[in-house]
Amino acid sequence: MVVRGNSGSGKSTVARTVRETYGQRGMAVIGQDVVRREILRELDKPGGVNIGLLDVMCRHALNAGYHVVLEGILARSRYGEMLQALFRDHRGTSRAYYLNVSWEETLRRHETRPQRTRFGPDDMRQWYLEQDLLADAAETIIDESSPLAETVGLILQDAGLLAGEATRP
Repeated sequence: MVVRGNSGSGKSTVARTVRETYGQRGMAVIGQDVVRREILRELDKPGGVNIGLLDVMCRHALNAGYHVVLEGILARSRYGEMLQALFRDHRGTSRAYYLNVSWEETLRRHETRPQRTRFGPDDMRQWYLEQDLLADAAETIIDESSPLAETVGLILQDAGLLAGEATRP
């Protein structure tokens, strides 16, 4: 499962809540920002080391029998090729979700985040990509009006992981 969208759109919250709601071991949440910023301290650039590391981490967890939620801005121009290869090569169910949040709502949500003092609207404006949908991927667009519980339920249902259906692959 891939959860994409702009900074402040709710990707990390959705990914964490998917795992919490799933409620079992066997689900990895892999965050682009964790890998890029915290592990590698790398800028988001074409050909960045984080792109390959995200790919390897997802493949390793999937091959070990984990469900995987990859979340991040994951801009099509830099990550699209890697994501397409993951979808193509994965033997199980693959789903992609794009959190479609307006610029105004992005700013409102950012004010509620712990990292609101680390970067501001000027930084976020540089990163904001409107409708940055993947080519050739059946990406489900989730509107900003979708409540968290509804979004999480949709993702778990699509993946066949709702309570009573949840099994390790």
